[in-house]
Amino acid sequence: MKKLLGLIAFSLFYSDTIYPQCDTFVGTDYTLGKVFVFEKGEIVWSHDAPFSNDVWVLDNGNILFTTGDGVLEVTRTNDTVFHYVSKSMIFACQRLENGNTFVGECNSGRLLEITPEGKIVKDICILPEGVNDGGKPFIRNARRLDNGHYLVAHFGGKKAVEYDADGKSVWSVPVSGGAHSVIRLPNGNTVVAEADAAKNPRVVEFNQKGELVWELSNKDLQGEPLKFIGGMQYIPGTGLYFTNWQGHGPNEKKPYLFLVNRDKHILCTFPAREGIESFSSVYFPQNIETKIYH
Repeated sequence: MKKLLGLIAFSLFYSDTIYPQCDTFVGTDYTLGKVFVFEKGEIVWSHDAPFSNDVWVLDNGNILFTTGDGVLEVTRTNDTVFHYVSKSMIFACQRLENGNTFVGECNSGRLLEITPEGKIVKDICILPEGVNDGGKPFIRNARRLDNGHYLVAHFGGKKAVEYDADGKSVWSVPVSGGAHSVIRLPNGNTVVAEADAAKNPRVVEFNQKGELVWELSNKDLQGEPLKFIGGMQYIPGTGLYFTNWQGHGPNEKKPYLFLVNRDKHILCTFPAREGIESFSSVYFPQNIETKIYH
């Protein structure tokens, strides 16, 4: 009976049905090189975005996203509002409360704050001493925290690190599969998306002492659907959204997106579908009517 219930759950959550919690969002397709708006069953808008890995819907309805070697903010009518171009790969961006934009440059290891006019007003380098180029794996997603610190996912270094405002490491945890995304929760814990370097893609949560307090892996799910955990978004009262990138190895058409709760219950998934090759990141606006629909 337990096995039968598991098979029923697998067919329900990994079917082609798109549940309401997963039917309206902005996503990045790293493989096809585009960012898109998905509304109730179809893609209604898209924009070229080579190697895009981070995306936000801003309060004004504009979309902010990475473009491989840059960061772009555009309107739904494709007017460019902000554009930053670098010689480094970029996997992380974030609009700050003061209107500036945080950018995490991968190769250069620079954590930047840039004004709407394009002026760099803060520039911190976190490369190890003596290193001039961290390479493509150095930084994946990164976030500037409310206290002015930075939370950085080091994919190649297989760790997640919190840096203070001067770029000094003040907290660190090992992530054997390679850290891809990081989130600081309201309770002070940190959630890390773990990639596939250890062949055990997981979502892991650490407390402020660096102790592992929660994890979700293929051991918890029927059919071992996880391949490479990518972008994440935590919504209080809803759960944790995370993408399941298909890139390393054959595309097995596993679900591209999951929503799970604290009890490891899958609340919805987004199945593989024609016109989308992979999800590297997603963003679910809290006020869908004002932030998505125009």
